[in-house]
Amino acid sequence: MSVFLKLRIMGLAGVLISPLAQADFSIPGFELVHTVPVDTTLGTDDLREPGPVWIELFDGARSRIDIGQFYAADHPGSVMDRVIERLEAAGKRGVKIRFLLEEKGLRLSDAATLQRLRAIPNLTFRVLPYAQVSGGIIHAKYMIVDGQQAFVGSQNFDWRSLEHIHETGLRISDATVVGQVQAIFEQDWQAQQALAEHRTVPLPATGQLPARTGNYLVASPQRYNPPGVGDSQLELPRLLAEAKKEIRVQLLDYAPLSYGPDNTRPYYAVIDNALRAAAARGVAIKLMVSDWNTDALELPYLKSLAVLPNVKVKIVTLPQAKEGFIPYARVIHSKTLEIDGQVAWVGTSNWLGGYLDNSRNLEVVMRNEAMASRVGDLHRQLWDGPYARALNATDEYPEPHPGQH
Repeated sequence: MSVFLKLRIMGLAGVLISPLAQADFSIPGFELVHTVPVDTTLGTDDLREPGPVWIELFDGARSRIDIGQFYAADHPGSVMDRVIERLEAAGKRGVKIRFLLEEKGLRLSDAATLQRLRAIPNLTFRVLPYAQVSGGIIHAKYMIVDGQQAFVGSQNFDWRSLEHIHETGLRISDATVVGQVQAIFEQDWQAQQALAEHRTVPLPATGQLPARTGNYLVASPQRYNPPGVGDSQLELPRLLAEAKKEIRVQLLDYAPLSYGPDNTRPYYAVIDNALRAAAARGVAIKLMVSDWNTDALELPYLKSLAVLPNVKVKIVTLPQAKEGFIPYARVIHSKTLEIDGQVAWVGTSNWLGGYLDNSRNLEVVMRNEAMASRVGDLHRQLWDGPYARALNATDEYPEPHPGQH
């Protein structure tokens, strides 16, 4: 057990940080940040956890903090409790804070947490019904500080994401990518203003797309991306098409299905076609999903992948926490991709329809061997560990009930 994990269990993380906890894995402009679920055998001593990173960002803010989130939920005595304390401290010293929340996330949010956020001095709180923009939701989870640093990852603004869920994110200081994340926030902040004033949400200006080299941001939905930000729905299949040897994927949820009106599930083949094409040309695919991915509609598609040559699928089930059942927790929620030890993808989107086509999501692509190797190792730790089990096409799997014991 790492020193930092012991501190977290004792409730001291973010207050006392050991020299070991200060270690981080980074490349110029990007630090990989990871949530290790407590009460597991997992460990990543070279990666910092999001709680201390967010606290550091808020404590270092001089003029402005911008936050875009799906929902918000705190729990007394949690790491998130201390994160919000530091956000309050920033507001009290005059830092201007803008907090943008998805309207459909209100029902997932904790009412007391929302009340606490709204009460922070110098904080402007807005709710955006993204369905009125493009038919989807704000599913992205990100923040920008002083226009100089950003955080993008699978971690929701939720206490469980900082302690009880397997999550992966990036602290970003690369000026170009930070500027792109800031532009996303400005676009959506203005969209909320337009809707509040009963105006049409303006489309961003068109601009030249960035080169697909080095490290860069892509986002969705494409038609509401600011100039210079590429399209996630186009980029993901292109990256999969470039794979030569191996593709490693970790997700909460995967299926070639979307979410339609009246609870319909229209077919969405964009990603699935790209994965199957890669397998057909001999690329080894290792797809790892959570045990929330076994419902009656999605499971057959996973099984149809698992029987293909060159494809292996595993389902991960994390043990319950020592204190017992925690609703909507104890699950793998990271959204990562590693290709050929050359390319890493860390983002906010599940691989389903409704995410890359009409919802706001952010993904960071890093064409960097060191980062690809580290993201690949994160995948291997779970893949080779005690919580992952190979999907068998003939086995029966229970329907997931993440909110029920």
